[in-house]
Amino acid sequence: MIIGMYIIIYAIIFIVGAVIGSFLNVLIFRLPRKINFVHGFSYCPTCEHRLYPKDLVPIASYLFLGRKCRYCKEPISPRYMIVEISGGLLAVLSGLAYLPPTAFASGSPYMAIIVFAAFSVLLTIAVIDADTMEIPDSLNIAILVCGIAAIWLAPDVSIVTRIIGLFAVSVPLFIIALFVGGAFGMGDIKLMAAAGFLLGWKCALVALFVGIIIGGVQGVLLLARRKKGRKDHFAFGPALCVGIAVGLLAGERLIGWYLAFF
Repeated sequence: MIIGMYIIIYAIIFIVGAVIGSFLNVLIFRLPRKINFVHGFSYCPTCEHRLYPKDLVPIASYLFLGRKCRYCKEPISPRYMIVEISGGLLAVLSGLAYLPPTAFASGSPYMAIIVFAAFSVLLTIAVIDADTMEIPDSLNIAILVCGIAAIWLAPDVSIVTRIIGLFAVSVPLFIIALFVGGAFGMGDIKLMAAAGFLLGWKCALVALFVGIIIGGVQGVLLLARRKKGRKDHFAFGPALCVGIAVGLLAGERLIGWYLAFF
């Protein structure tokens, strides 16, 4: 009975996350194009026909429409559904981290919301940066806002630790960018500054370390597939976003695991 109740709760959380993922698709499409995402109707990017609620049901519409626009029959990128599924999974992950079934009554719903908000912004940043190799300042500000909200909801990370985190990673990246052209973009530097305030300096270092590993693997794979040359650039933001997510969920545990070796 209790297990069934939790299944229903997390199913609802998944649906809410998928709905928010649908909105993230709007941001991913409109922000790089400087299109207002607050006003106006959703429309097909190919034929520009207005989309109605029956066309916008997360995940289901993509499947029921046969992966094609209802009006022009052009294929719909599977990325739309992937972002929606990712939104649902990230919502469940946030809930499990801060509202686990074993301590649901004593969990931290507000912190779960902040973490999911940060995850949603990171997902948006990762996709936009992969597309355009640019990170909108508004999204970096959104990460900083999550950090400001966490001051009161996660007091175990002191304000001093957060302020140090603001500079601990971003300043070294900025110095490297000055001497190594194209090593890091300003969007990456601003992202790590905002993330440093959200995570605190220790977990920000974890985020950078994980991001560098993932970015290195990504670079090797691109070279192996000959999609990039040794002097070509690729979007580093997605790797940093994964690192920040790891820092949010498991940064302290990873630090404790590492220190246990000494």
